[in-house]
Amino acid sequence: MMRVLITGSAGFIGYHLSQLLLDEGAEVIGLDAHDPYYDPALKEAREAQLRARPGFTAIRARVEEPGMLADLFATHRPDMVVHLAAQAGVRHSIDNPRAYLQSNIIGTFELLEAARAHPPRHLLLASTSSVYGANKDMPYRETDKVDAQMSFYAASKKSTEAMAHSYAHLFGLPVTMFRFFTVYGPWGRPDMAPWLFTNAILAGQPIKVFNHGDMRRDFTHVADLVRAIRLLMDAAPGDTPVGPEDSLSPVAPHRVVNIGNGAPVELMDFIAAIESATGRAAIKDMQPMQPGDVPATWADTTLLRRLTGYAPQTQVTQGVADYVDWFRSYYG
Repeated sequence: MMRVLITGSAGFIGYHLSQLLLDEGAEVIGLDAHDPYYDPALKEAREAQLRARPGFTAIRARVEEPGMLADLFATHRPDMVVHLAAQAGVRHSIDNPRAYLQSNIIGTFELLEAARAHPPRHLLLASTSSVYGANKDMPYRETDKVDAQMSFYAASKKSTEAMAHSYAHLFGLPVTMFRFFTVYGPWGRPDMAPWLFTNAILAGQPIKVFNHGDMRRDFTHVADLVRAIRLLMDAAPGDTPVGPEDSLSPVAPHRVVNIGNGAPVELMDFIAAIESATGRAAIKDMQPMQPGDVPATWADTTLLRRLTGYAPQTQVTQGVADYVDWFRSYYG
């Protein structure tokens, strides 16, 4: 039986990945702090479903707590580690950057030190498409230069990529970094646009449409995303690139992989999909661009397909209908 440590297991992505692995018969050690950045009741509800399943162990702690992860690794000796715990949110990082320093940078340092002492077969860490920052050439490729982050959140995640590379090089730890592109779906975070739009539209309230609607996002359904993560767990970096598009380091078993739908969607089309699924028209409050945000994202998924044979393909209309069904069921 494979033993997997998932940090952030009560989070949006961690919950879905834990369910997928439990379905396969894996043993899952789920670590989560239930941080109050957004409604802890949603995290409690996710974790309650996981706790009810055989093979799941819940641990409540913060990743940045000194020595906690080292003790956890020594006790449980995970075969695989998927590090999803992080302080998320571009705009919140402007108001509270220290939270990102603590959780994202110091927390990742604690994880790397624990993995150094008790190496898993594969260490997989979440990054973000936000690291592409001011890059204008699209689609974004893993081999692009990424030195112009637009928010402290993005800068903190880029820092974790560099930190993980150094540990991969120095200690031979096989590391895969994911760059996620706008994830949505059932159990999604209430600070993200799908929740904010759906909630406001159903309540007959205005929605804020930034950059006057001139935005594109590579919306990726969470079921597609966790399937890609699961397949990448079995594709640990080795010594040989898989092709000219590979981001494999020349000096370490370290690779960066985009996980996106590979097809950007106009923000106004995404809103239209919610309107269709809810049967209600949105009241649009057009706003300028927010600080730290970017007008578009678009993932090149060639490397993901090369490594796994898989490409996310849930269409937005289908994915949004799925999300709205869950929203109505959960919130009544």
